[in-house]
Amino acid sequence: MTDDIRTELARLDTSHLSDALDKLGLNGQCTGLLPLDRTSRLVGRAFTVRYVPVGDDGGTVGDYIDDLEPGTVVVLDNAGRLDTTVWGDLLTATASHKGLAGTVIDGVCRDSDCAVDLSYPVFSRSRWMRTGKDRVRVDGYNVPVNIGGVRVEQGDWLVGDADGVVSIPTRQAAAVIETAIRIRETEDRIRSAVRAGHSLVAARELHGYHTLQTREVHQ
Repeated sequence: MTDDIRTELARLDTSHLSDALDKLGLNGQCTGLLPLDRTSRLVGRAFTVRYVPVGDDGGTVGDYIDDLEPGTVVVLDNAGRLDTTVWGDLLTATASHKGLAGTVIDGVCRDSDCAVDLSYPVFSRSRWMRTGKDRVRVDGYNVPVNIGGVRVEQGDWLVGDADGVVSIPTRQAAAVIETAIRIRETEDRIRSAVRAGHSLVAARELHGYHTLQTREVHQ
């Protein structure tokens, strides 16, 4: 089932998934996170890491990368900080070698050229060279994190492309995929109608686009 979900999500873009999340009343659009390379594509399940500022007791930025399985998305919650990074070239090189699906950071990364050269997908708020060593520490692994205003839990699905990142709760993945496919197919029919000479308004009405976009109400 996991492989089927991965395959189906890989066929969808974040715009259709975002519309599906809206229709289902789910908050999954991670605000402010974009790829280092706009051609990057990311699909996988989350391994979550939460960071906090270093206290008097010190701490480490984390030694988790060697334990992750291929296809995993590393999801790092650094509270949106722009002044210190939690991801750099050694992590990128290791993640790429292990076949991880990519990295999503609510914060910044560094050594961005390495990620681009290796075609390893990294989505973050920006780039900045200053290390997180002695500035932040791991507060928890496999814990709920906040990524761009979205709660992401261990095992949730992440999809990223040129337009950003969406997070999909595991239990809602099938419904989101089904809804996104319906939206994409309807838009394809509308485009065909426009090419056939219909106005955009008429094409939308013909194929029930406004009804499709209306949020479903769940009791």
